[in-house]
Amino acid sequence: MRARAELAVALTAGAGGRDRSRVARLRSDGPLLLRPAIATGPEPLRRWDLTGRGTARISRAAGAGGPLGGDHLRFHVDVGAGAALVLRDVSATLALPGPHGEPSRIRTTVRVGRKATLVWLPEPVIAARGCDHHIRTDVVLEPGARLLLREELLLGRHGEQPGTVRQRLRVCRGDRPLYDQELAVGPGAPGWQGPAVTGGRRALGSLLVVDPQWGAERDGLPAVTAHPDTAVLPLSDSAVLVTALAEDAIALRRRLDDGVAELERTAAPVAR
Repeated sequence: MRARAELAVALTAGAGGRDRSRVARLRSDGPLLLRPAIATGPEPLRRWDLTGRGTARISRAAGAGGPLGGDHLRFHVDVGAGAALVLRDVSATLALPGPHGEPSRIRTTVRVGRKATLVWLPEPVIAARGCDHHIRTDVVLEPGARLLLREELLLGRHGEQPGTVRQRLRVCRGDRPLYDQELAVGPGAPGWQGPAVTGGRRALGSLLVVDPQWGAERDGLPAVTAHPDTAVLPLSDSAVLVTALAEDAIALRRRLDDGVAELERTAAPVAR
């Protein structure tokens, strides 16, 4: 299967002089279904105050099973200058093997415009036994753009040995790399169960935050939070990475959320 989805959000003037972020383009095929959504609770990083920005909200749903081996899916997101978008998934993504032993692939490209905000909170990817799933995400941030991006991976269903997943996330500030991470786990990735990768855990994830307003206070962040399997790592250029390992999806989400809470308590914005 070949499928493509496109999402664009733009800032427009609303009634009473209040600017609002509106969906300018919404196109989706087959397994990548995009639907307008409403707020279901507070987003992480309350300091961004997305509830008062006329934020656009979109949910991504699966219109078919998979991805299956041999599927090639493409997803493009464009957040226009000054706009704000919260993008979520309706459910987890289950990567399954196909009938011909081919890998499945999903390629996502994202542009976040000048002083725009993207909060992308997808649900976990589940690597079912026998799958060979490749995930590539490229994000370009223009000056003043803010980003919160979560990634979660579950190694097999309950009681099941996992398939193989290879994922790469590359985030650039303009044409300069800010974060570039590759991960390979499962039977096709030697050493994936070692202490340098999963340490035998079945759930792993990260949450990347980029906010140009943050200052030197980030240097005071603790490298490890209250749980030793969660780390809060300051990066260059006003970015922070929260990483966590866990035995299941519930514990993983809790540890990532705890890392973000620690980040909010410690990193104060620069006064303007």
